[in-house]
Amino acid sequence: MAIRIPRIERFDLPANRVIGGKYVVESLLGAGWEGEVYKVIERKTGIPRAAKVFFPQRNTRDRAVTFYAKKLNRLRKCPIIIQYHHSEVIRFRKLPVTCLISEFVEGELLSDFVARQRGKRLDPFQALHLLHTLALGVEQLHKMREYHGDIHDENVLVERRGIDFEIKLVDLYHWGPTRAAAIREDVIQLIQVLYDVVGGKKRYASQPPEIKAVCCGLRRDLIAKRFPTARQLREYLETFTWTSR
Repeated sequence: MAIRIPRIERFDLPANRVIGGKYVVESLLGAGWEGEVYKVIERKTGIPRAAKVFFPQRNTRDRAVTFYAKKLNRLRKCPIIIQYHHSEVIRFRKLPVTCLISEFVEGELLSDFVARQRGKRLDPFQALHLLHTLALGVEQLHKMREYHGDIHDENVLVERRGIDFEIKLVDLYHWGPTRAAAIREDVIQLIQVLYDVVGGKKRYASQPPEIKAVCCGLRRDLIAKRFPTARQLREYLETFTWTSR
């Protein structure tokens, strides 16, 4: 007999609600296909954490939670990845629901950061600097024989620190074993991020050669040929010559 899995589309956990007996909800950080992410405060220490609460229908027999926990644990030495702490079972409408507790990262979604900039886009130098930080982090991920699988401006947390960017990637996606195709897809997605933050299709024709040399008109075949790995993209960004004035 099949087990009936309760379907939950929204949690809407209110501020000050205690979950798992250990954490107090402060605010909603974001929501997606798998569940919702909240900023919570650890009651015993007062330390802020992040809690990803999974919709039961997206986490059959805790498969999604187990996948994330194991992958985040493997990547615990990769600075661009959120650091996993542990899992918790909380009660929601008398139902047991699993959540993952991880470090809370200061910053904002890249999409929100870009929206606050003049013209709602980044200038070429800022954008290439951001891409270099992303490429460096993803290169480390690939060295560990892993991939992200879903890099876009809603899965990038960013904070400015002087002239540098502090960046974290969230919501890793599982497309199967790590193969060359998955590595290439990460690189293509990185370049899509560059394309988007400088203004997308509307602004592409007016971009300087430095941007177009990386974006390759978003032609996947050209990107894959020129930048088959994150390392090669990172090395290019560190050595190209500026021609724009």
